[in-house]
Order: sequence, then C-alpha cells, then structure tokens
Amino acid sequence: MTQQVHVPPFAVIPGVQVHSVLAGQEQRTVDLVEKAYRLHGEGETVNPPSYFLRFPDRPASRIIALPASIGGDNRVEGLKWISSFPGNVESGVPRASAVLVLNDYSTGYPFACLESSIISAARTAASAALAADRLSGERGRPRRIGFIGTGLIARHIHMYLAGTGWQFDEIGVHDLSAEHARSFSSYLEQSGSEARVTVHEGAEELIRESDLVVFATVASAPHVVDPEWFAHHPVVLNVSLRDLGPEVLLASANFVDDVEHVLKADTSPHLVEQCTGSREFIDGTLYEVLTGKVRPPVDRTVIFSPFGLGVLDLAVGKHVYDMIQELGELQVVDGFFHEVDRYGRVDAAARCG
Repeated sequence: MTQQVHVPPFAVIPGVQVHSVLAGQEQRTVDLVEKAYRLHGEGETVNPPSYFLRFPDRPASRIIALPASIGGDNRVEGLKWISSFPGNVESGVPRASAVLVLNDYSTGYPFACLESSIISAARTAASAALAADRLSGERGRPRRIGFIGTGLIARHIHMYLAGTGWQFDEIGVHDLSAEHARSFSSYLEQSGSEARVTVHEGAEELIRESDLVVFATVASAPHVVDPEWFAHHPVVLNVSLRDLGPEVLLASANFVDDVEHVLKADTSPHLVEQCTGSREFIDGTLYEVLTGKVRPPVDRTVIFSPFGLGVLDLAVGKHVYDMIQELGELQVVDGFFHEVDRYGRVDAAARCG
C-alpha cells in the first residue's frame, strides 16, 4: 500500500510577526545559534557555498542565495535570498532585504516564506554576541567597545550584547557618515545604556581605545591595515569581513565560523590565503572554541570572521514559524499548491460527495 504523504499548507510570515517573536528574546536566540553551530560542527548540516548574483551595471550591489539543511530534533531545509544594495542607505532605506523559504523535511515542499531581514540581523547579532563571550575567554568581558559602521547590524549587535548581560563603561562610534554616527549615538543613549558614548573621527583612535571592536560596514576592500592599532590585543568581531588588511590578520589569532566558506569572495581571510598560499593563520573555528578543543589566547589580538551560515537562518526561522504556529496565528495561503496529487485526482471527500 502506498504510504499517505501530507503536503503541508503554505504560510507567509511578515516582518511584524517575526519581530513579535524575536523582540526581547536575545538569550534564546543566542542559544538557538549556538545549537546550530554545534550541529554544524558535528556534521548534522548541509551548508553549500553561497551563490552571488552580481550586476555589471551595479557592481556595488548583489543578491545572495544561501541554501542549507539542518538536522537535530527540528529538521528543516530552506533558502535565504538576501539582497545588498548599499545605495539604499542614501535614501534612508536599509541596505539589505531578504526572504527565507522553509522546506518540509519529509516532502521537500516549501511550507513557509518569512520576511528575513530581521532574522538575518538577529542571527548575525546572536553569532557575534556568542563569539564575543566565548572568545573573550579568560580575559573576562570587555568594558570598552567600539563600533565601526553604525547601521542595522551594529544596532542589533549592541542590542544582543545588552540583552545577554553585557555592560560597558565606554562605547566608541565611528562612521564615514557623521549623520549616521550621530543617529547611532542617539540610539545608544535612548537604549538605557549608562556607558559614555564618544564619536570618533577616525578608526585608529576608536580601535586603540576599545577592548572589543565591531566592524559592521559596507566596505569592499581593506582600509585598516596597521597591526600597531591593535597593540593592546582587543577582541575583534570582523562581521563585515572586508575592513581588515592581511597584515592585521597575520599579527592576530584568527577564528572563523567555517573555514571553506570564509575563504572566498575576497574576504580579509581570503586575501591572507591568496597572499600566503596557506591557511595556517586560522587558529580554529567557533565550534572548536565552544567544545573546548581550542582556547583563545589572552596575549594576542583575537579576530572572529564569520561568513554567515545559512543553517543559522534556518534555526532562527524555524523557531519563528513554530512560535507563530503555536499561537495559532499562521497566515496560510489556501490553494497555494494547486495540484497535490500526482495523477490529478480529486480528494476523497470530493469523490464521496
């Protein structure tokens, strides 16, 4: 007898619902991301290379496809489709927009499409907060933080650090746009932080006065190349991936989310590999730090360069879907899949009617 297979209904989850699930749940999201990293390190994921759609007439813009599959006790497949159009910023529109499609593990049918710029920012910030905590290690949590780049991602990273118990005495801010720097400073002051906020005109001063440095820019090539700026050995979250020159990485201890993924697309680690012909500069992955296989040094600058894994989006997106479903608030598109029988047969109820 042929086994009956259920085709799941198709739901659309808008940003307002995504926000309602994730807002104020920073620690829970960090825990989801950590679990996903552990599954990835244990071989319970499929995370092929990201695919870049580029445009000859708009070289600064791109749209990226991140297909992935995650196992464990909440298996799901899916695809994040995220655009990056830096020109949007000049018009006051966020640089990135995204959707996330979730596919059923048993049938492969898509069962949800979620607004995903919030999910993407949340998983990026959660990853950064997790890495900052674990890579600080024996140093203890830094009290002086500096943000280079002050957009949506920087705001989310601060939100996730604050939401997981971080407290700062000083927060440095630097952006090529004075207006953006002021806006970010206003956000920090309104966030309830008691830290002293300083806007820096240049990156050097900010780096030298910070023990935790966050790069969250749209830089396409290195602009920070002097290792001496890091002589005090801070922890660096190289989230935007292309700000740091090879000289800085070669003078530091380097950790990544996935070696194969990060060594491409002219990221800072990729440039080091091209210069040296070697991957020996990479000291370990975040998974190896989480499991105690590798311990971050306290006497060297520590840099975390995360390429961004699609499995993180799946973990957070599936959590959002489950919460909305549990609340009974899924917005299902009736009849999205018109024919769900291979032979075009009507359903049993119609045959008996």
